[in-house]
Amino acid sequence: MPEGRSIGWWCPAYRGVLQLDGLRVSRSLRRSARDFEIRVDTAFDEVVAACADPRRPHGWIDGRIARAYGDLHRLGWAHSVEAWRDGRLAGGLYGVAIGGLFAGESMFHHVTDASKVALLGLVEGLRSDPAGAAGNRLIDVQWATRHLTGLGVRQITRASYLAALEGLLAVPTAALWGE
Repeated sequence: MPEGRSIGWWCPAYRGVLQLDGLRVSRSLRRSARDFEIRVDTAFDEVVAACADPRRPHGWIDGRIARAYGDLHRLGWAHSVEAWRDGRLAGGLYGVAIGGLFAGESMFHHVTDASKVALLGLVEGLRSDPAGAAGNRLIDVQWATRHLTGLGVRQITRASYLAALEGLLAVPTAALWGE
């Protein structure tokens, strides 16, 4: 997005969502996950920068977006989940957490499976929260791509998404975010 354009809220007719009990983890991904360490909010700006890589097709994360999310992170609203291997950031994701909703913005990987392992870490972290029963939390991934549907993401209508928001926003913030 050019620096001069306004920032808007994306509200598509169909939205990709992942319910905590809907994540599908293959045996190979479970094995791969053992090679990574999951960290939360230790490299937020680096995760956003990796997601903003200008070589990525359809890049939308410019300097203004990165600064805005950095500000949200410092205010306690935006968070990163990172997959580390051998002391290096190998992949991760970031988004905004409000109540029982985690609105994922972007993910990246430098090592095979690292972004999927970060998603697995996010789901496991949210599941382990006392208020994290499967029906109380939802991960909004925006689009139900072929890659994400293989992990259990499903598509819901805008009306269904908006109807669920009120209940999701009433759920206490997850302990995963350290608040």
